[in-house]
Amino acid sequence: MLIVLNGYPGVGKLSIGRELADTIDARLLDNHTVWNLAFALTERKTPAFYESIKAVRRLADDLICQLPAGVPVVMTEALTVGSAFCEEYWAGLEQLSLSRGPLLVVHVHCELEENQRRIQSSDRDLKRKPRDADYAAQNHQRARGLLGKDAEHFMELNVTELTAADAAKEIANWVEYFKAEHI
Repeated sequence: MLIVLNGYPGVGKLSIGRELADTIDARLLDNHTVWNLAFALTERKTPAFYESIKAVRRLADDLICQLPAGVPVVMTEALTVGSAFCEEYWAGLEQLSLSRGPLLVVHVHCELEENQRRIQSSDRDLKRKPRDADYAAQNHQRARGLLGKDAEHFMELNVTELTAADAAKEIANWVEYFKAEHI
């Protein structure tokens, strides 16, 4: 089972992902685990940047496929409609789900003011994450949305007033409901 938490930067995907992975005894693969090699060793948005992300992603996919079948994997992403790279990346997740199936997608979002508060947290620097409140505002104003809304198993979760633990509990309940109905 692949559980993808897709949302814009600063909404709390990693915090929720950690709580969720602990709650359902899953492995967690944060998008920055994949992307930080590219951030560290290449120039952003160059061909080398994207190729390094793809290479790390291939390795991650291979390792995910080697996990025992019953081990869920929680992944955090920020993949948007209209980006060729994001859409290719999303297609890779869909392909991976054929081996690790099923794919459960959660769009994580919060109100702009809360997103701006969260994105400015100083601990984000240590993870090479954006901290600009204007960046959060730009994401909220964009016409393009997040990938995955058309997934067969989809949940939308507004976390404006939820703690990471509460959000993880809601997702875990949804996962358990899914398992009872489909597995």
